[in-house]
Amino acid sequence: MILDNLSLTENITEDSEFIPLLSKDEEDSLLNTDTPAELAILPLRNTVLFPGVVIPISAGRDKSLKLLRDAYKDKQIIGVTTQKDASNDDPDIQDINIIGTAAKIHKMIKLPDGNTTVILQGLRRFRIEEFTTTEPYFKAKIDLIQEIKPTEIDEEYKAIIDSIKEVAVEIIKNNPNIPSEATFAVQSIESPSFLVNYVASNMDLRMDQKQKLLSESNQKFRATETLRHLNVELQKVKLKNDIHSKTRSEMDQQQREYFLNQQMRTIQEELGGNTQEEEVNELRERATQKQWSEDVAEHFDKELKRMQRLNPQMPEFSIQRNYLEFMLDLPWDMTSKDKLDLKRAEKVLDEDHYGLEKVKERVLEYLAVLKLKQDMKSPIICLYGPPGVGKTSLGKSIARALNRAYQRMSLGGLHDESEIRGHRKTYIGAMPGRILQNIKKAGTSNPVFVLDEIDKLSRSAHGDPTSAMLEVLDPEQNTAFYDNYLEMGYDLSKVLFIATANDVSQIPAPLRDRMEMVQIHGYTVEEKTQIAKKYLLPKQLEAHGLQKGDVVLGKRELEFIVDGYTRESGVRTLEKHIAKVVRNAAKDTAMDKEIEPKFTKAKLEEILGPPREANKYENNLVPGVVTGLAWTSVGGDILFIESIISKGNGDLSMTGNLGKVMKESAQIALEYIKAHHEKLGIPLDLIEKSNVHVHVPEGAVPKDGPSAGVTMLTSIVSTFTRRKVKANIAMTGEITLRGKVLPVGGIKEKILAAKRAGIKQIVLSEDNRKDVLEIEKTYVKGLIFNYVKTMEEVLDIALLKTKG
Repeated sequence: MILDNLSLTENITEDSEFIPLLSKDEEDSLLNTDTPAELAILPLRNTVLFPGVVIPISAGRDKSLKLLRDAYKDKQIIGVTTQKDASNDDPDIQDINIIGTAAKIHKMIKLPDGNTTVILQGLRRFRIEEFTTTEPYFKAKIDLIQEIKPTEIDEEYKAIIDSIKEVAVEIIKNNPNIPSEATFAVQSIESPSFLVNYVASNMDLRMDQKQKLLSESNQKFRATETLRHLNVELQKVKLKNDIHSKTRSEMDQQQREYFLNQQMRTIQEELGGNTQEEEVNELRERATQKQWSEDVAEHFDKELKRMQRLNPQMPEFSIQRNYLEFMLDLPWDMTSKDKLDLKRAEKVLDEDHYGLEKVKERVLEYLAVLKLKQDMKSPIICLYGPPGVGKTSLGKSIARALNRAYQRMSLGGLHDESEIRGHRKTYIGAMPGRILQNIKKAGTSNPVFVLDEIDKLSRSAHGDPTSAMLEVLDPEQNTAFYDNYLEMGYDLSKVLFIATANDVSQIPAPLRDRMEMVQIHGYTVEEKTQIAKKYLLPKQLEAHGLQKGDVVLGKRELEFIVDGYTRESGVRTLEKHIAKVVRNAAKDTAMDKEIEPKFTKAKLEEILGPPREANKYENNLVPGVVTGLAWTSVGGDILFIESIISKGNGDLSMTGNLGKVMKESAQIALEYIKAHHEKLGIPLDLIEKSNVHVHVPEGAVPKDGPSAGVTMLTSIVSTFTRRKVKANIAMTGEITLRGKVLPVGGIKEKILAAKRAGIKQIVLSEDNRKDVLEIEKTYVKGLIFNYVKTMEEVLDIALLKTKG
């Protein structure tokens, strides 16, 4: 076993003589020691002895002990060489390297454990020429090897020696296993050749590498190779130190966190706070009280065990805890019990909303089936119609009628799919989707869920939320709605989804196909009057702290407000004006003024300002002016289409901020007139030499759609023939080049607008007859309907024989 020769003091007794490091003269003296031609050969297992170097060895083999005792007793020089195979306990002649070092025995020390330690010092290198005997130990004839020394003026050799010293000192500094005194020893060596031998002997090299260095006769080459091995050793030492430093730093950080966590746990226990175990136990206790399936319970247990393995100070711990708390907060299989009293439900719906018979009937049908079947998938209803007709508030009434929780989610402007499906919980700040957030707020899995303004969803770079809604609103898929945050399916089939929209054309067809579309039409003047009297006025009185009789508005006064200050299908503007009247009364009451509870038209005009003139039918004095019916986002309206002719080349021009479809309708009308000019009694020469100009007043308002086709054709024919249009008549319908009249939409809103404007007679397509039959008779009372199939019928009905 090789030992560091700088630690020999541990193995040498007090009476041992001191063995100094060699000076140049001492090295020369050793080299000149008389060496016999025949030496006893001592094979060493894993040690190479270099000239001048002192090493301790442990002797254990009988042959070796016999040799050492004889030589030590007679103060003989021995030959030391190295075995080729260190594991061979009984080496033969061929197992021994032929290059070795002649050595002097300085001391033999018997240790307390029975082993013998021998201190050897190398003298000169030799080569075995011939073994003379093998018993009782090896003896051989040797030949001393002469050293090839560099010249004294070889600067390169000097530089190599200086480098060996520097690198050796650097290794000693970086290797904690070498005592710092070794630096002094290296720097104190004067002899270059001894420095090389000393460093080579103490380097961490394999035996074959050391043996190769010993076999080298050229001192300069041996020094170069030693320096190369030293540099490799220095890199290894630095690399080990770097690794040790990093691992120690990580270990220190972990120990620091551990001790801090232990201190925090102790502090929490002293203050009565929750430790990690208490938090886990609390979550586990809550889980035992949940109504959920085995799959959900298994998933929860798995995630809870994962939380137990996390360090409470790591960010992942709080993320995991929030996730588990969200799972516990979801209602899962917990549902509220429906009140299946149909008469009570009908009464609740009538209390909150006036009219809306179709919607009320659909809710009662659902309740009836639920009462008979006890378990069914909830319908997905989409209420569409103009603003302010009560679509959103109807959802709250349905929830009250069913005795269910109510949740509303506004989809207006929503453009990120993650708002619906949530984010993966691995992201910082991840949250579940708004669908499950609202289910959590509701506390039950069967609330009435209003998806407000579903037609206002928009697509962006963050995904398409309308596509995400396909799964939510599909009864076949929403039994296992997948939220990215929850990472498992959640049953939405018991939720009664009610979507609301103004313009169904903005809803993608696949989404529209999944919903049951129920149209809510605008209100008539009579309906608005009843709504104001039964709902809006009492609501505003309560909101402003007044009693029932403090403000009295009769039927005529309410109709005055509806006609003079509102122009809408719903009742929002009407409610604002009633609120203004009530606020005026509240102010006078607060100032202790005497007020008359009954408000007259004059008083209302004083509070609300002068009434606005609604679009009213004017007259039929001028040919070419025809009243049309239009649908807008706030309900129906009437519009006037005017046309004149002037000398020209048969050109058509249009004004009034018209859209592409509306312009095409005018072109179709003019081409139809040209094709049938004889039947219409219009000279072709007049058409070809006249320019036609069509104008639709209120040019600031954009207008489009095909429903003004019959109106435009009637207007142009009236202009060419100078025949007047029948008084108090309005029309709507699309035309074709063959003169066919096609059906259009928004019939109820258009009829209500016509009635408000004082129209008495309406011309419609024959295919719109079914739409009129669906409208309550009270809405169409006093109106005459003419159903037509061709433009000839329209002109026969609308144009008089008299000319203007």
